[in-house]
Amino acid sequence: MLTQAPRGTKDVLPAESYRWQYVEAKMRKAAAEAGYREARTPVFEHTELFLRGVGDTTDIVQKEMYTFKDKGDRSITLKPEGTAGAVRLLLEHNLYADTLPCKLYYLNAPIFRYEAPQSGRLREHHQFGVECFGAADATVDAELILLAYRLLSGLGVSNLSVNINSIGCPKCRPAYHARLKGFLAGKVENLCADCRNRFERNPLRVLDCKVPACQAEVKDAPSMLDCLCDECRAHFDKLQACLKVSGIPYAIDSRIVRGLDYYTKTVFELITKTPQGNLTVCGGGRYDNLVEQLGGDPLPAVGFGMGIERVLMLLDGEGIELPKPNVYDVFVTWMGEHEMKAFALVEQLRAAGLRADMDHTGRSLKAQFKYANKMQAAVTATIGDEEAANGAVKLKNMATREEKTVPTEEAAAAVRAMTGEE
Repeated sequence: MLTQAPRGTKDVLPAESYRWQYVEAKMRKAAAEAGYREARTPVFEHTELFLRGVGDTTDIVQKEMYTFKDKGDRSITLKPEGTAGAVRLLLEHNLYADTLPCKLYYLNAPIFRYEAPQSGRLREHHQFGVECFGAADATVDAELILLAYRLLSGLGVSNLSVNINSIGCPKCRPAYHARLKGFLAGKVENLCADCRNRFERNPLRVLDCKVPACQAEVKDAPSMLDCLCDECRAHFDKLQACLKVSGIPYAIDSRIVRGLDYYTKTVFELITKTPQGNLTVCGGGRYDNLVEQLGGDPLPAVGFGMGIERVLMLLDGEGIELPKPNVYDVFVTWMGEHEMKAFALVEQLRAAGLRADMDHTGRSLKAQFKYANKMQAAVTATIGDEEAANGAVKLKNMATREEKTVPTEEAAAAVRAMTGEE
C-alpha cells in the first residue's frame, strides 16, 4: 500500500526523534573522547565489496543482501554492514598513508538485511559503528569494548555483561578447523541444511548457528582457545589483562564467532539480560586481514557495531525516560491587527538563537495559548494593542506563571532570564 511503510521498516515520528538525537549525541561524545572522528559512506556499494569482504559463506551474503542491477548493468548492494564500506573509504582516500592509527566512526548509518524483522532490528536499521585501523595491540580491542560498555552503562542499560573469545588467525585456525570437522563428522546428518553446507566450506560458522538442534550438537565442541598459536594466545591474554585493569566484568565464551568471515583473533559481544532472554546489543572484533583482502597492504584493524533501535528498545524496556526538550523557547501570541509585529518579533528571537514561532492559522488568542501550552513552549510573548502602542511585549513563564512586560528589543534577553538560560 502506498500509505504503509514496507515490512521491516519504521518511521521515526517528530514526537520521538528527540530520543534518537539524545542517544546519538551520547554516541558522538563517547567516540570523540577516545579520538574517533566521523566518516560517512554511501548507502550502497558495489556488490563485490561485500562478496569479498563479508564472505560468501555468511548468511548475510547468501540470504540477506538487497542486491540489484543499476541502469549501467552494475551490481549494487544496499549496505548489509558498515565495516567493508569503511575499509573501502580507507583505501580509496589513502587514509592508511596518514598518521596511524586511523580512528573513525559512523552514526545513524542505515543497514539493510532481508530477514524476518527481529526485536530491535528491522530490515532497515541503523548502526553506530567504530573502527580503528593500523593498531595491532590488544589495548585497542579493550579500548573499544570499554567505549561501548561505558556508553551503554551511561545511558542506563543495566545487566550488561561482556563476553570475549579469540578465533585465532590463519596460522592456527586450520588446525582447529580440522579438529572441529573431526568432531562434527558424525553429526552432519543432524545439522540443518545451512550447517551441512558450512561443514565443508567454513566449519567455524556451525558454532554460530541459532537453530536449537545445531546448538545441541555443538554443545561439547572443542574450543578454539585450545588451538591458539603463541601470538594469538599472547594477544588474548593481554586483552584480558586490560579488561581486568579497567575493572569491568567479563566472561570468556568460546562459542562466540560472530556472523562475518573477516574476523581474526578477538571477537566480543555486549549482552544484556531481558525478560525475553539475553540480547546482544553490541558486537565486534578484530579483522587484521580485511584491508589486504580488499586490495590494500596488510593493516591490522578492529571495530564494533551497535544497533541504535536496539539501544532505544532496551531503554524503553527499563523504563528510562530520556530528557525531552521543549519544542519552543518562546511562542509569540498576537491579537487584532498585530500579526506583522508578531512576525517581526519571531524573526528577531530566532536571530538571537531562540526557538520561536507564532500562530499561522488564524487562531483566537485563547486558542493560541492553548496551542503554546500543548507544544510545551517555555515562554509566551504576547502583542496586544497596549504592547504594540508602547513598542513592548508581554512575557509569561508557562511553568511559574511569572509575567512581565519588556521593550521589544529586550525580549530575547528577557526570555533567557525567565528560563534561566542567561
